[in-house]
Amino acid sequence: MELRQLRYFVRVVELGSMGRAALDLGLGTPALSQQISRLEGELSTRLLQRTARGVLPTDAGLAFFGQAQLAIRHADAAGQAARQARLAGHVSIGLAPSTSGVLALPLMEAMRARYPDVRLRLVESLSGNLAALLNARQLDLAVLFETDSAARRWSVLPLLDERLFVIGRRDLPGMPTGRSVRVKRLAGLPLVLPSGTHGLRAIVDAAFARARCEPRVVLEVDGLAVLMDAVRAGLAATIQPGAATVRLPADEMARIELVERGARRRNLLASLSDDELSPAALAARVVIRSVAGELVAQRRWPGATLHEP
Repeated sequence: MELRQLRYFVRVVELGSMGRAALDLGLGTPALSQQISRLEGELSTRLLQRTARGVLPTDAGLAFFGQAQLAIRHADAAGQAARQARLAGHVSIGLAPSTSGVLALPLMEAMRARYPDVRLRLVESLSGNLAALLNARQLDLAVLFETDSAARRWSVLPLLDERLFVIGRRDLPGMPTGRSVRVKRLAGLPLVLPSGTHGLRAIVDAAFARARCEPRVVLEVDGLAVLMDAVRAGLAATIQPGAATVRLPADEMARIELVERGARRRNLLASLSDDELSPAALAARVVIRSVAGELVAQRRWPGATLHEP
């Protein structure tokens, strides 16, 4: 039984007409009639009877009418109480540079729309730095790429998986063509990558090791903005998730999917334990998951798929 069905039934009884009620509710008469029929089917009793003067409630319908009105009043009062007691407070969220490029603005917009009295603080840094800040209780939540939470009281939820892409100028010597490429074809391609302490570098190195070849790394840069500047200048190509390109013009560079086992990056939503999180932080965690899901569904997070348990 749904609250909207109660509202539909009450309006039909109040107006004494299925057609007038449908018009008042902005529904088609067949759709309204179907909803009433479903309600009667769930209750296993007839609530309305049609007469020459219109629609009248049966004895069961009259009894149900009073209780339905009461339920609607209670639901409306609950909604008003929730609106009057709006969630307030502050929450600190950490995002890596590539993640913030696609998630930060939609997250800020969603938090402002849903919880306007919650003050949001966003911190952009490398995943390892965010983990340290989270462990030091300087962040409430963070989207990380890998974590060992065994020694920490964290709550960790898999958020989504990102495919990796070879990104570079089309005129770069050795730059592959097509929609996908294997690691072995990249052995001679000049690459700019993060240094060895970076989680993404470990994923890339492991992919090359499985293919029994070595990447031709000509530059190491641990900042996404500078790294992508080097790629745009034609100094080298890079291997990054699709989110790294969302701030670039769509036709500026080639983005070719790396088809290789294990060449994916998992995004984890990590937070302090639930008993340490404020109501504002708990609400923000729900919003992050919701916004990420919407971005994936709308194909606004390139190469991302929601994590399947």
